[in-house]
Amino acid sequence: MMMYRRLAAVATVTVTALALTACGRDSGGGPDDARPIDEGKATGEITVWAMGTEGEKLEAFAQDFTKENPNAKVTVTAIPWYAAHQRIASAIACRQTPDVSMIFTTWMGEFAKTGALDPTPPGLIDSSAFFEGAWNTTVVDGTSYGVPWYVETRLIYYRKDLAQQAGVTAPASWDELKDFARAMKEKAGAQWGISLQPGGTGSWVTFLPFAWSNGAEIVSGGQFTLDSPEMVEALGYYQSFFTDGLSPFDLAPKALETGFIDGSIGAFISGPWHGGILAEQGGAAFTDKWAVAPMPRKKSATSFVGGSDLAVFNDAKNRGGAWSFVAWLSRPDVQVKWYQTVKGLPAVKKAWEDSTLSGDPFLKTFGEQLHAAKSPPAIATWEQVAAAIDGEVEKVRKAGTSPAEALKAAQEKAAVIGTGA
Repeated sequence: MMMYRRLAAVATVTVTALALTACGRDSGGGPDDARPIDEGKATGEITVWAMGTEGEKLEAFAQDFTKENPNAKVTVTAIPWYAAHQRIASAIACRQTPDVSMIFTTWMGEFAKTGALDPTPPGLIDSSAFFEGAWNTTVVDGTSYGVPWYVETRLIYYRKDLAQQAGVTAPASWDELKDFARAMKEKAGAQWGISLQPGGTGSWVTFLPFAWSNGAEIVSGGQFTLDSPEMVEALGYYQSFFTDGLSPFDLAPKALETGFIDGSIGAFISGPWHGGILAEQGGAAFTDKWAVAPMPRKKSATSFVGGSDLAVFNDAKNRGGAWSFVAWLSRPDVQVKWYQTVKGLPAVKKAWEDSTLSGDPFLKTFGEQLHAAKSPPAIATWEQVAAAIDGEVEKVRKAGTSPAEALKAAQEKAAVIGTGA
């Protein structure tokens, strides 16, 4: 379910800018006021774009919607992952959008800034029904431009049997995580106590939760704050796992799962999809050897929240039908059924009361973590800023650059990039 495992390339705001120029559409501009919709039964054709498994399964899944709205028809176009960003950007530029599209959370700021997304109609959706961190992915400059569809967050996967051998329990704080990783290596025989991303594309997803847990913010008062004392302290803590020999500098593809299963890696941080990978590769005999735990606490115990949002376009031919479909997909019972169909974790809190999720200890822990999860700010330039952070994290690991120096460089790069406001 995680975009960083499935996209072939990192999308950037440059692609959108080029597409806008190619079709002659102006970028930017303020949002229109959120307009109400007729909340009666939907009618007409509703065109939808979705990616991956979602694109393959959604049209059949929508038959339940059309049973409730017999005069409506949902037509889904499946978009390949690698082409999704440019396809949406080009459609916006040329005013050839569908009515509604699945949009990754970190793309919302970029596409909202084009002026192409329809603000969420007043009274249609209750924002408090969603996990706060997930809802915030739809909010750009104080205006919501969609709803969260499904979510994912990160936990600590750890070898339960090795922890018992080392005489430690699941870590609940920063200090405990360091002691835990050291015990897994020195007392349980793991080569590496924990595996953290050592820089490179997407490493911000693992690093930033530590910064957020330390009270750091990426943007404050409209300005980047990547070199704040809280951010520097968090990167210093992150760096220490490498300098203390507790986390590997590099891992070959698939070495994480192999190392975790053979016991050479004691723990790692990842999302819910890894449960299925471990079940498949480790087999039945491995099932009871591992568990998951929430992120460790400093000032808070915050994780990353990602996933996908649903957005309706200003150029939608069937705006009312599109929003009706989005509202239907946001119902708790529908969210549970969607999880059962594609394993996309519900963004709506009430859906987690269903025994399908609450009765599974593995899933329940993810649900609990979602109450304390954040996303990057919904700014148009996030992908570029993220790349700058990734590069500096790698310098800290590879070149021994000090956290203060690395984050000063990241701050300078981010200031040049700007927020796209």
